[in-house]
Amino acid sequence: MTEKRARGVRGRTPRGQLSLSVVEAGVGVVLILAVAMGFALGVAPPDDRAAQLDLYAEDAATVLAGEPPRHGGATRLSEVVRSPDAFDRERDALRRRVARILPDNLMFRVRTPRGAVGFRKPAGVAVGTASVTTAHGDVRIWVWYV
Repeated sequence: MTEKRARGVRGRTPRGQLSLSVVEAGVGVVLILAVAMGFALGVAPPDDRAAQLDLYAEDAATVLAGEPPRHGGATRLSEVVRSPDAFDRERDALRRRVARILPDNLMFRVRTPRGAVGFRKPAGVAVGTASVTTAHGDVRIWVWYV
């Protein structure tokens, strides 16, 4: 009879089991520690620079695409890309106009099928871009912080 009791009910040997409340307490402690570590270590802030630069480039592209031409064409950008002579004539005016549109802490480059104005893009910096399609080709604008 003692052998039956030692073996337990239905012929199995008795095992130790954790109570459910102990398991729940352990999971709770781990969860609280994870949240506390998240607050203590913090989260890296998102890099909003590229998104902001894209907005600046899109704003400049929208303004240029909506401006009337100085000499002829549908818009100022279509006038600039219409021919190599038109680009040469309007190059300095385009550069000055983009410089006035953008904030002073930004540099820019505008590339057309006829040529480019602005500054050379440096390597390794965040750059925002926008494109405008005209009847004579695409105009692409890059902006970056000084």
